[in-house]
Amino acid sequence: MLNNLTANFTEIISIIEKAKTKIYKAVNNGLIDLYWDVGEYISQKTLENGWGENTIAEFSRYIQTHYPDIKGFSPSNLWRMKQFYETYKDEPKLAPLVREITWSNNILIMAGAKSSEAREFYIKLCIKNNHSKRELERQIDTLLFERTMLSNKRNKNLIAKSKGLGALRDNYTLEFLNLPEKHLEKDLRRSILENLKKFILEFGKDFSLIGEEYRVQVGNQDFYIDLLFYNRELTCLVAIELKVEKFSPAHLGQLNFYLEALDRDVRKPHENPSVGLILCTSKDDTVVEYALSRSLTPALISEYTLKLPDKKLLRKKLTEITEFSDVTDR
Repeated sequence: MLNNLTANFTEIISIIEKAKTKIYKAVNNGLIDLYWDVGEYISQKTLENGWGENTIAEFSRYIQTHYPDIKGFSPSNLWRMKQFYETYKDEPKLAPLVREITWSNNILIMAGAKSSEAREFYIKLCIKNNHSKRELERQIDTLLFERTMLSNKRNKNLIAKSKGLGALRDNYTLEFLNLPEKHLEKDLRRSILENLKKFILEFGKDFSLIGEEYRVQVGNQDFYIDLLFYNRELTCLVAIELKVEKFSPAHLGQLNFYLEALDRDVRKPHENPSVGLILCTSKDDTVVEYALSRSLTPALISEYTLKLPDKKLLRKKLTEITEFSDVTDR
């Protein structure tokens, strides 16, 4: 009896979730339509009446005075609405699709995609995969569109020979296409890590490789460190994590988490606390940061700084490796 009731209750929850999804889509469509109409109005007023920053700021205050509970009509967002309308008003294929993704994702695409083809790519990617703002930002920062538009002759030939593959490319699902070479982002990441490994080993004789994808266990969960080295002169483990995306403070938090696990379960009693190195590469910037244990003395921190690769040197090398890997993978 209880099992039957549970099954019935589960079906009701499913009905509720489907209804919530429909309501959300309807609200989102309505919001995007509103922003489109406001953007069209501002665009016309700018052309016909010369509306500028002061007028838009006054317009924003007027809206907020009459509708104090409504958010989203700041001067900057009003300008985005104008840009939104002007970007897609002559794009009959894309104009209906922008209603199917969130405003936040539309803003990211307008800022990060510089061509109609790129915008179509990211819009369809969002629709297909229901990407969050953070996930879409990661895809744009790691140049997913540019990497997907392959120049590799073998992949071009495969696409040319197969209408099916061509259709998939047109639908922007090439990232998930089972071509002979594995996923491009993984290939790029693997290539960067392989070159980083060689660079670190060549940097000084005191570095030796402990392992790649080195497993550490915390509770019942396994985590994997990209590269783990041992430095004989410093007598410590050196963990390296690569992120093919924009730097976030959360990356340092994750690395510190790994260092605690290493110090607790891997480090020998006579060894110094482990040190971590986070490397982030995106289209806008390359960031290199060290993670050091809070238990380190100032003298030991100074010694670590002198005997580990300089951050400026690593940043330069990472940029070179990324550019080289990106070209050779295409």
